[in-house]
Amino acid sequence: MVSGRAQRWRDSGEHIEVGGHRIFVVRRDGEGLPIVVVHGYPGSSYDFAGVVEHLDRPVVLLDLLGYGFSDKPRDASYSLFAQADLVEAVVARVGLNECALVGHDMGTTVVAELLARANAGRLGFTVPSVVLLNGSIFIDMAHLTRGQRLGLMARGRPMPFSFPVGFLRRNIRESVAEGTNLGAEQVEELVDLVRLGGGDRLLTKQIDYVRERRRHQGTWTAAFVDFPGRLGAVWGVLDPIAVPAMPRHLAELRPGTEVVMLDGVGHWPSVEAPERVAAEIAVRT
Repeated sequence: MVSGRAQRWRDSGEHIEVGGHRIFVVRRDGEGLPIVVVHGYPGSSYDFAGVVEHLDRPVVLLDLLGYGFSDKPRDASYSLFAQADLVEAVVARVGLNECALVGHDMGTTVVAELLARANAGRLGFTVPSVVLLNGSIFIDMAHLTRGQRLGLMARGRPMPFSFPVGFLRRNIRESVAEGTNLGAEQVEELVDLVRLGGGDRLLTKQIDYVRERRRHQGTWTAAFVDFPGRLGAVWGVLDPIAVPAMPRHLAELRPGTEVVMLDGVGHWPSVEAPERVAAEIAVRT
């Protein structure tokens, strides 16, 4: 079961088939440069439901394979490269030749891979601007939660059983900073969408993206540094995982990066401060 609000989000979108899997996509009309949103782990496009209410631009949001309302196969690859392939396929299917990219959490690395392809002339669409929201863009600087560290011990294997709801709730709470605007109801919605279709059993397989992130850190750092377009980092300063030193370091490596620090906001800025995030996205894309 999911909340009524999450169900309304589900009803507002559609499923399209990509690579033999049903991928959930939400499209919003508007004027100007389209925006494509890539969510993080273990979230979904629903994390941005409040943000799109405050955007008057065309927006495309998708649930990556294994997340939210998309299919959750146990035997699929959850590689960041495969997820980038998926985003590229969805962009092609909805007919976009040019769009801004917004990435959160794990989605910042999917965006990095898309930019690596764009910089090499191998991406099927043009990206003039990018906005990054709290994500481990420098994985060695990340303060992983206890739950994340435990998940990595599974070495990329799915779980044979479902996690207790209380365990999932506690692990998500570890990513929530004290004093931020993310309460019990929002945490419960995150838990429900993770559990939908047995997705909680995939968490230990999906978290292996952290190792992949470490292996390809150089490539994905270069993707940001060499990106010729407009790059912004909109960051919750209270994030206990993707700490504020990350966007500051990016600005050191790539002068001209537009860093905006959100006071009183933590790891989930699109949920905690959707109107502020929408405003920052609108002026930077």
